[in-house]
Amino acid sequence: MAAQPPICDFGWKAVDAELPGVDGNAHRIFDHKGPNGLLVAFICNHCPYVKAVIDRLVRDAKDLAELGIGTVAISSNDASAYPEDSFENMKRFAEEHGFPFAYLHDEDQSVARAYGAVCTPDFFGFDGDLGLQYRGRIDASRKQAAPDDTERDLFNAMKQIAETGEGPTEQVPSIGCSIKWKDAA
Repeated sequence: MAAQPPICDFGWKAVDAELPGVDGNAHRIFDHKGPNGLLVAFICNHCPYVKAVIDRLVRDAKDLAELGIGTVAISSNDASAYPEDSFENMKRFAEEHGFPFAYLHDEDQSVARAYGAVCTPDFFGFDGDLGLQYRGRIDASRKQAAPDDTERDLFNAMKQIAETGEGPTEQVPSIGCSIKWKDAA
């Protein structure tokens, strides 16, 4: 089922946590912040929306690193109900796509809840002081192949944040598969 996050809550402060990464190490989210900001991307392995944009996210993360913005990706889906999103499959997915950023597992879903993540992909763009400045889409393609001349909404917003500390006032929300929440115990 497709889901869409709410509009950007400008200035909302990022939440730190330590999560296991597919590289076998534990990672603190804030350790991935660059001098000009941090992009936190909630993704998963099986979602067609993520599969459609993952190579563009890898490209954007590489380009953003040059602007002093770090990137971290987090998978919070219930892997018991969706085995394709298991930690082992996260490792495979990251390797297949050449992730230049840490891919972390939020098994208890506490980080997704703390951020208010709604869908995959769900992008949170923070300034150098870790205040939220962007909560929008990667580009207009959604789950289609993007033509080469497609405007890079996420990259352009994060570039603006790196240069000015502020995100664009007009933002188009991301859309994707809903986060697969575990049943309440």
